[in-house]
Amino acid sequence: MSEFTLLALSPLDGRYAGKCDALRPIFSEFGLIKARVKVEIEWLIALSNEPGIEELKPFTAVGITKLRELATHFSVADAARVKEIERTTNHDVKAVEYCIKEKLKDDAELGPALEFVHFACTSEDINNLSYSLMLNEARAMVMQPALQQLGTKLRSMAHEHAGLSILSRTHGQTASPSTVGKEIANVLSRLERQLKQLGHVELLGKINGAVGNYNAHVVAYPNVDWPSFAKTFVESLGLVFNPYTTQIEPHDCIAEIADVQRRINTIGIDLCRDIWGYISLGYFKQAVKAGEVGSSTMPHKVNPIDFENAEGNFGLANGLLAHFSEKLPISRWQRDLTDSTVLRALGTAFGHSLIAIDSLQRGLNKLSVNPEKLAADLDYAWEVLAEPVQTVMRRYGLPNPYEQLKALTRGHGINEVAMREFISSLDLPSDAKARLMAMTPASYVGLAESLAKEI
Repeated sequence: MSEFTLLALSPLDGRYAGKCDALRPIFSEFGLIKARVKVEIEWLIALSNEPGIEELKPFTAVGITKLRELATHFSVADAARVKEIERTTNHDVKAVEYCIKEKLKDDAELGPALEFVHFACTSEDINNLSYSLMLNEARAMVMQPALQQLGTKLRSMAHEHAGLSILSRTHGQTASPSTVGKEIANVLSRLERQLKQLGHVELLGKINGAVGNYNAHVVAYPNVDWPSFAKTFVESLGLVFNPYTTQIEPHDCIAEIADVQRRINTIGIDLCRDIWGYISLGYFKQAVKAGEVGSSTMPHKVNPIDFENAEGNFGLANGLLAHFSEKLPISRWQRDLTDSTVLRALGTAFGHSLIAIDSLQRGLNKLSVNPEKLAADLDYAWEVLAEPVQTVMRRYGLPNPYEQLKALTRGHGINEVAMREFISSLDLPSDAKARLMAMTPASYVGLAESLAKEI
């Protein structure tokens, strides 16, 4: 670990730095500046292709290649130059504009176009598009693949343990059994639904000037169809055009993607807590890694640290994601600057989410089931057969079935012998009685196995 990581204020750049590497080029200051350069360059190219803007002629193929290379080859050194300019301008987007002009000024073809860099734009025209591009990339290139990998692991577990019975607990009390695979399938089903919603969130963009009315655009070029031009431009970036805004795009789409990620994280927390509980019951064992220490004083311990780490990081992320969805869609009148500093924390929220997903994946990879413990707990819970017995009694019209089973089982244990004696005393058809007599807590799982295999 370097001195830089040891001195980092945030664990994302310190202890967990390596786990956030995939997000660093996207959400870092460098990533934001690079996205701004891309938007500025593409806007300049689009303007050059508009016939109504007579003073800016279409660039040659060579010129367009040079322009786009400014964005695609944008380096950390280039970003450092932008920050150097910002020390004078005290304005981050203006510094990007000046840096681009600095790079173009000596080019014979591109130099004359300098004043069309950032033409008719307010800073928020560039920023809203940049953040949407960043979120789009983070979603497609980092978050979705990580979650799909987690889903693959859960599906594998659901299928592998589809028929392995487990004692359920509702309100912490013994309840109708399930299977390990079906319980995992429940989580996977929820995750896949949210993953689909994550992919369907439309990331919006606007480029309509200082208060959203194309004021400066129309004064300069009254004959250009600016709404149509802006729509075509935004869609060329792979975003959805928002035609009605103030100075800022209202960030509803960022709230939407934050809310979906928060729901995904909440599902993760739910799974972490359940697995943690099952480990404490002995239903799962964890692989021991040579050299690892579970407790600084109790040598026997193998703590469920991956699930605890995941739960903590999911929670940290959700705190920020909730703030994004509550705060970002609100702006005083046509513009205030409170969103600017909040948006810079997007990478922090997704960083903690990514760390949590990684920890959860690692924890699941270390798990193995303990079938002996599962079987022992089931065999000690014959009272769970009160449900099927009283349900069959209802079918055949026996008197007070619920009340009879309640008296037999509630508040005290019941063993196999007592349950079978009760069943044998019932006036039931022979085939129905035989089915109940053959039933055990481990076999009373309904369609759990087939449901787990079908996911």
